[in-house]
This record gives sequence, C-alpha cells and structure tokens, in this order.
Amino acid sequence: MPRQLTRRAVLGTAAAAALGACTPLGGRAAVAPTAQPSSIVGTANGPVAVAAAPLRVVVLDTAELDSVMTLGITPVGASRPAADRTLPGYWPASRLAAVAGTGAVADPDFALVRALRPELILSSRVRDAARYEALREIAPTVLSETTGSPWKANFQLHAQALGRLTEAAAIVTAYRGQVAQVSRALGGPGGTSAKHVSLVRFVPGGRIRLYGRQNFPGTLLADLQLGRPAAQNVDQFDVEITLDQLAGADGDVLLYATYGDPAAAGTTAALASPGWRALSAVRAHRAFPVDDQLWFEGIGYTGAELVLAQLQCLLGS
Repeated sequence: MPRQLTRRAVLGTAAAAALGACTPLGGRAAVAPTAQPSSIVGTANGPVAVAAAPLRVVVLDTAELDSVMTLGITPVGASRPAADRTLPGYWPASRLAAVAGTGAVADPDFALVRALRPELILSSRVRDAARYEALREIAPTVLSETTGSPWKANFQLHAQALGRLTEAAAIVTAYRGQVAQVSRALGGPGGTSAKHVSLVRFVPGGRIRLYGRQNFPGTLLADLQLGRPAAQNVDQFDVEITLDQLAGADGDVLLYATYGDPAAAGTTAALASPGWRALSAVRAHRAFPVDDQLWFEGIGYTGAELVLAQLQCLLGS
C-alpha cells in the first residue's frame, strides 16, 4: 500500500501573508529513486531513449520543476517565467539555491544548459517546439504537448522519464485523498457546487484574464466540484476582459493574482477602479489576493496540495 505523503509548509510570501494562520504546516517526505533499465519514453515528438533514473535534470518551465521536485529530485537547472525574477517561491529556498538558472521560459540559454551537462531535459512543445533539435543535441529531451490543464498526464510522462512511476503512484493517491478530505470539509458535492469561485489574473500590458476551466487552477476547482461564475464556466483557458467588463470577475469568492509587476500589469489601477469596488465579492470582503507563483505557475502535485489547503481555508471561513 503506498505510504501517504506529509504536507509541505512552503507557501509563497504573498499567499502566506494573505492567509495567515491558514498556512499548512509539515513537509513532504523524501522519495527514493526506483531502479529501472533504460527506457523508451513516448513523447509529443515521438519515442525518446532516456537513461535509467537520471539525476542531472534541466527543466524549462514551472510544471516540469514541480514534477521533478515532487518526485524527490532537485534539478541542476531551471528556467524562470519571463516576468518573474525568481523561480516559484513555494519551494524551500535551500532547494532552490542548488538550482542554476537557464534563462527564461520559452527562451532558454543553450550555453547555460549545456554547461550543466544534463542527462535529461524536460519541457513542452508549446514552449520549446522550435528549439527541440538544439536541445536534443545537448541531452535527451522529453516534451509534453502543452502545459497547464493536462498537468496530471504530464506528471506521468515526467515520472516515466525519471524512472519514478512507483513514487508517482503514491503521490497521486495522496492527492486524491486530499481532494476527498477538502471536499468533505466544504460540504461535499452539494455544498461545493453552490460556491461560485472566480479566478482573475492581471498580466503585463494591463490585460485582465478571467480563467476558465482549461488551466491548472481551473482543474483543481473542478476536482472539488466547485461552481464557477457564468463568464468563467467555459471550456477554454481564459477570457480576456477590459476594465469596463469587470462584472465577469464577480463570484461568491474572488481570487486574484498578478504576474510580474502590479503597475505594469494594471493591478493597481484595476483595484482602485469603481468597477472593482462595485463587485459583490469585493463589497462582502470575499476578494482575496493569492500568490501567482503558486496558483498559476505551481502546475503540479505539490502546487496542487498547497492550493487545495488554501481553498479549504478561504472557502471554509
């Protein structure tokens, strides 16, 4: 029977400040590698031969970072999102200190990657399809088709490439148990469906994104069978709106984050606008800032674990 994994207290600074005492405590147990022979991994670019249990791994996006770290490996290199100065801060600083930078997501520095002598490179076609040939000259490169909503299937791909499918199974079991526990705490399917949760992200250029169902946080809300506002209850990644369309951001609970600088993303102006102040969630003090690096970049089972814990706290209050 797979052993259950304990909870990690590694919330980002912004999320911890917003949630205070709701921050979960504990730490995920280290996962030992499972020895496996060299394998052929079926990837979005066809079969790739991968060495057994590679440890020198470079990850070129945050989903791949979550997969590798969750499976007990600290990558030798990682790329950060372009608008961020650091890798996602929900990971312990002690682990991140051992990870060398390899440039920005969708713009890796090949010289830095090559200097790390990786045994495996992980990314996705949506980020690095145009760079695949150059990357595979450095090391075997495993690409998923895309990132975000298919994060569970991508995790299995990453686990296969790392030779850690047994460990992955235990992590999936623990996640399912947490979903069931949080759902019960929020009143079960009948109780959760009555709560309409709005997801809003401010991004550079003053764009406002209402997140639909086809993205990482959207899948977590769906797993809990939580309701969504009509404007966001759509089978797509997001819907971009302008300041005069903020009514679509309303909900019983409104969760918002900023990618990059709040001034450049227009967050400061939006939160001061009459349209924002008129939202029922804002007037009822049910609008909460969340950590962008966790909620929108923490694409994986450790990120999901922390987001679920925060949802239980926010919606249960």
